[in-house]
Amino acid sequence: MSKEKILLVGGGGHCHSVIDVIELENKYDIIGIVDKKELIGSDILGYKVIASDNDLETLFKKCTNAVVTVGQIKSNTIRVKLFEKLKKIGFSLPIIKSPLAYISKYTSLGEGTIIMHHSLINSNVSIGKNCIINTKALIEHDVIVKDNCHISTAAVVNGGVVVNEGTFFGSNAVSKEAVEVQGFIKAGSLVK
Repeated sequence: MSKEKILLVGGGGHCHSVIDVIELENKYDIIGIVDKKELIGSDILGYKVIASDNDLETLFKKCTNAVVTVGQIKSNTIRVKLFEKLKKIGFSLPIIKSPLAYISKYTSLGEGTIIMHHSLINSNVSIGKNCIINTKALIEHDVIVKDNCHISTAAVVNGGVVVNEGTFFGSNAVSKEAVEVQGFIKAGSLVK
């Protein structure tokens, strides 16, 4: 069975991790990476930077799947802008799921969301569009993660929490149950 083609949009550190997940998932063939014009021709883990953002409409004629591989720490502005641009052109933004993650069959995931290695997502969870659920993140039952969020490495989002749109939930941060979370949650925080 031949695999579908996919473009990666953004060539930084998050891209490296996404490449690893896509290769392990073995569902897509990465045809190249889109990054800054001056980086065209450079190599990222064996894949070439083949174009810049200005070339996306032309690339759409060759490949209709794309994923945003720009990370999110201080701001999600670039991720959101790229996601919206890809949608406007007509790209399909598939959900990328590591086979090493556990995702309950009672969970819903939005388009363009990436579930990284060893994350654990329990039942009755709703995760919006264009989210990053990073390595070893734990999302407990009945959590809502709205669009354009990043739940960082080894973060713990306890049951019944609502993570509002655009939130960055830092590494090793832990929430109490049934709270509402918004904005920038720094690494190691306790969210009450």
